Amino acid sequence: MARDFMTDPGQLRDLEGQQYIVLRPTGAVMHEFDQVQDSARRRLGDTVRYPGAAHVTLRGLYEPERVDGVRRVVREWAAQQHPIDLVFEAVDAFPAPWQIVIARLARTRGLLHAYASLTDALDRTDLRRIGELPLDDWTFHLSAVYAKTLTPEAWTALADDTRHEYDSPPVETVSEVEFVTYSAAREHREVFPFTASAREKPFSA
Repeated sequence: MARDFMTDPGQLRDLEGQQYIVLRPTGAVMHEFDQVQDSARRRLGDTVRYPGAAHVTLRGLYEPERVDGVRRVVREWAAQQHPIDLVFEAVDAFPAPWQIVIARLARTRGLLHAYASLTDALDRTDLRRIGELPLDDWTFHLSAVYAKTLTPEAWTALADDTRHEYDSPPVETVSEVEFVTYSAAREHREVFPFTASAREKPFSA
């Protein structure tokens, strides 16, 4: 059974009413992500927060009264997508005030197309997006450790110790997207496969 992306009660409360469009790695990228997170757990224990499972967020929204409308957009978008390659190129960090250890992903053609086409789909609606940045400014990543509670000194040490590039990056391909909603302090997930016709040119404009 797939693990929940978020399990911390405080995080679940903070996410109330929000929706997310995410990719779930299940192969090489997930295994390397788990090793990075396990290393942080041995070092930090429960002094910081962790996501419950590896995931790549493509978009967040806040539409508690229009979840069906968001779901419809995600379903229609997924039907036009091809499988997406995920390349785990480095362990990196978002600095203060976020203080998050991340698995940084390469900007593959599939990821770039997915983000841009999802922007186009959402632009045709009036759905309220949160935390959105232009494609050129977006860092594709998986959050591994939420370390906002660390002191500046402890955070600097953690970030410096964990940053590194991979000579042979872990790679895997995902063929579905998950639509994640948060309500009543619980996570709810639905899966939509990427079903673009094989006859269609991948990642066309």
